[in-house]
Amino acid sequence: MKAKEMIEKSQDELQKELGDLKSELFKLRFQHATNQLENPMKLKDVKKSIARIKTILRERELKGIKV
Repeated sequence: MKAKEMIEKSQDELQKELGDLKSELFKLRFQHATNQLENPMKLKDVKKSIARIKTILRERELKGIKV
């Protein structure tokens, strides 16, 4: 998901998406540790998405915006 799409989401939707991505990252790390991960780049993509969401949430927190 792109940053532009994430900015348009509400605070609750971003929090839910963050939780989903964190659980997906956990599963991917487990697969990577057991050599079952088919696409290692997926780890990088999920980490970047988590960082994007956290950045957007922090920007909103600093601005005091509750969307």
